[in-house]
Amino acid sequence: MNQAIKADFVDMEKKLKLYIDQGQIARFSEPQEEPITATKPDASLFRPLKKVNEFSGRFSAIDCSTRTLKRANNWGIYLMRATYASVKARDVTWGFRERVCTIVGDAHVRRSFLQDFRIELESNLALDLLSGKPGQSGHVPDDVRSTYVLLDGGGYFGGDRKFRVSLYKKCEEHGVILLAISKNSPSLHDEKGRDFLATTYNMAPYSIWAYHPVRKADKDKSLYGDIAVVKLCEESNHVFRCDVMEYLTNREIDEILSPLTCISEDPRCVGYPIALLLAHEFSAPANPMLLFYRDQIEETLKGANLLEALSREEHSCSFADQLHGMKHAYDWEWWND
Repeated sequence: MNQAIKADFVDMEKKLKLYIDQGQIARFSEPQEEPITATKPDASLFRPLKKVNEFSGRFSAIDCSTRTLKRANNWGIYLMRATYASVKARDVTWGFRERVCTIVGDAHVRRSFLQDFRIELESNLALDLLSGKPGQSGHVPDDVRSTYVLLDGGGYFGGDRKFRVSLYKKCEEHGVILLAISKNSPSLHDEKGRDFLATTYNMAPYSIWAYHPVRKADKDKSLYGDIAVVKLCEESNHVFRCDVMEYLTNREIDEILSPLTCISEDPRCVGYPIALLLAHEFSAPANPMLLFYRDQIEETLKGANLLEALSREEHSCSFADQLHGMKHAYDWEWWND
């Protein structure tokens, strides 16, 4: 285990000992959900994208998985694995970082904390990738207009459940093309409360296109990018929310987004950029690794005379899992957004 994981184990022992001795004494506030954006689609905001077959630039994507190692009703221990995938032509490089996160609180508290911790890990990994720190293959190249950094989610920066502002500023300083692409966008509605992405798809006059803007950037509300909708593959039935950072919006939207078409036609992608798909897939740890961490956690808790009491709470919570044939929480419980 690396030094960061060792520090996580020390933190785990400290938090759970305090819980056993004193109960739940820490409470976390629930960050507000992303506000609903409801707007009537405007046909004049559609722009055709140019199909790009070859692109000399690099696409680097960041994603993070969360797997449950042990959990009870009032606490949980999780493995967080942040991963980057960097694609240039047919060359792919990737790397990851793992952390063990211990949270005392109910399921709602844990979900909120995990979402915040995940985005912090992704932000730090992206910053290090751009800085070319040891263990990373990335750096800010000379031709920044062909360098893309793709984040999974909305373009929100600063505060709970939001990416680090320092990442935005780093990309702005170097002119890196920073985009945030969401797998799902439940907060975007048309004027009748229907799914905005589906509505725009039905209206689109082009086979591949961008609808921009759904909403303009508003840094006072942590939204650092214009919200757009994109369809990147003619054969795909999927469209995605794509937030284009404000410092890029002085350029034509089709110039920024058309290169994404060359990495969105792989059959595995169904119209989603392959770099983000690979980052998502690489972020999934193998079951033997999950079992290794679980064994190490139990040895640590046993040495601290905490395992017996915590195991009773774990068993109290997991009876339904056992009825469904699940031996470990990570056999079924995922916390990915």
